[in-house]
Amino acid sequence: MTTNSSASITPVHPSLMTSQKQSSSSLKPQCQCHKSNRRGSTCTILALVLPVILGITGIAIDMGNMYLTHTRLQAAVDAGALAGSLELPYDPDLTKGIVRQAVENMVAKNMDAAEIQSVVAGTEIRSVQVSAKAEVSMLLMSILGMADSEVEAHASAGFNKLEVVFVIDNSGSMKGTPINMVKQASIELTDLLIPDGASSDTKVGLVPFKGKVRIGDGADMDAGCYNADDTVNTGIHEDFMDNYWRLSSYYRRRISLDTCSDIPKVLPLSKDKSRVINSINTQTGTGDWSGTVISEGIKWGRRVLTPEPPYTQAGDKEDFRKIMIVLTDGDTEDGECGGSHSVSYRPNNYWTNAYFGSGRDDAHCENGGVLNTDMLTEAHQAKEAGIEIFSIRFGSSDRVDIALMQEIASSKPGTNDHYFDAPSVYDIPDIFKQIGKQLGWRLL
Repeated sequence: MTTNSSASITPVHPSLMTSQKQSSSSLKPQCQCHKSNRRGSTCTILALVLPVILGITGIAIDMGNMYLTHTRLQAAVDAGALAGSLELPYDPDLTKGIVRQAVENMVAKNMDAAEIQSVVAGTEIRSVQVSAKAEVSMLLMSILGMADSEVEAHASAGFNKLEVVFVIDNSGSMKGTPINMVKQASIELTDLLIPDGASSDTKVGLVPFKGKVRIGDGADMDAGCYNADDTVNTGIHEDFMDNYWRLSSYYRRRISLDTCSDIPKVLPLSKDKSRVINSINTQTGTGDWSGTVISEGIKWGRRVLTPEPPYTQAGDKEDFRKIMIVLTDGDTEDGECGGSHSVSYRPNNYWTNAYFGSGRDDAHCENGGVLNTDMLTEAHQAKEAGIEIFSIRFGSSDRVDIALMQEIASSKPGTNDHYFDAPSVYDIPDIFKQIGKQLGWRLL
């Protein structure tokens, strides 16, 4: 069987076909001339601006590299100059190579890439001047001839314009090796501060103390020991002599009414190195005991370092850096507060100290110890006068002692950079050297 299929075709009017062609043509892309022109303009602008942006970025990076490299180099040169200055006593004219070696070692330690250009004597007495350079990693500026690819740094360090006073405990527990190590360290630091055969602006003084201090030459006051109220100390105050005579002869024989003569004299600030060393060597830590009154040591240290009477050798605080180095191995004590050095009979040798000598027998143990309070007060007055205090605690210490010595020190906030603990006598020389490093100064 055959099946036929058919489809009906509807004719399209010619006008309708024209309309469809027109509609179809409207779907084709339009002319891109205007858009191409805009893109071309943008590309042209970018082509002009991009090198400028890249150039600015490169210059910024180069300047950042220069700044960072110079900062590192300056820090390394500063450290090198300070390290070299510490060797000046052993190589004063820089002919032995000791100073240069110290400079090179320290600079290399801080910046391997630094190249030392010169290590020469500075313009100030006992100073060393260091110059160095370093390559900078450059992206653009050296190509454009806008900057060299090297930076330089210079520093001069030495010891001048200083006034330093050693405030040293001379009580009996310091005798023997302790006081000998202190003398050695003090003399070595003096060697560093005052050059041989040359005039230096640096001055050094000494305040040995026990329960009081002893004034010698160079003060606008009579020689002798003085009480806390600045009266002359004559041993046991007259108000306590009745108690003295009530003691049995056994105890009276154990009391020395003269505990002053064994205390070395205060040395005013001096540029005379031999005089300073001779004064340092008078310390022995021997003689009759009268306590350890640190507040009196600090008080007289302040007076030596300020130009007002009774001592007038000091310069103005604007012209000199003023340093007090306080070293003690004992509590602030006078035997009235117990402890291993207390005695049972009263009065005793402690009653010849600066407080009992003022007629006071109530200023020792109450409220945690008036001696401790006065120690802090004297330290505060010294700092107010522009004096930096380095404190050294020698021997075994309890928390109170350590806290007091840390508080009197002029340490930067959050640090103990001016406080030192010396458990052993053999730590003392190294501590003095560490202080010496902080006394170095840089000429900019």
